[in-house]
Amino acid sequence: MPSDKNPVFRKVIIPWYNSTTVCIIVLIIMLLVSFFAMAGISVSRENFEYQKYVWVPAVLLALTIAIIITMAVRLVKRYTQKSNKPFKAH
Repeated sequence: MPSDKNPVFRKVIIPWYNSTTVCIIVLIIMLLVSFFAMAGISVSRENFEYQKYVWVPAVLLALTIAIIITMAVRLVKRYTQKSNKPFKAH
């Protein structure tokens, strides 16, 4: 019987930039950046001279929210895939 070249029990190697720790750190940093963007929107609305530049912090906030959503989806997928694996008794 030939040996299997790709056994099922082999763990998937996750790159360092896709690890759980890095995802959580990125989420925390993006939350701080989103607070900074909201402060920028607030300041640019208060000053008449800067009202035409409100788009800069608005774009920053939109991009930050997109990154937060993608990281959260990535973490949720990782935790749901771990818990959905059936138990195999040998």
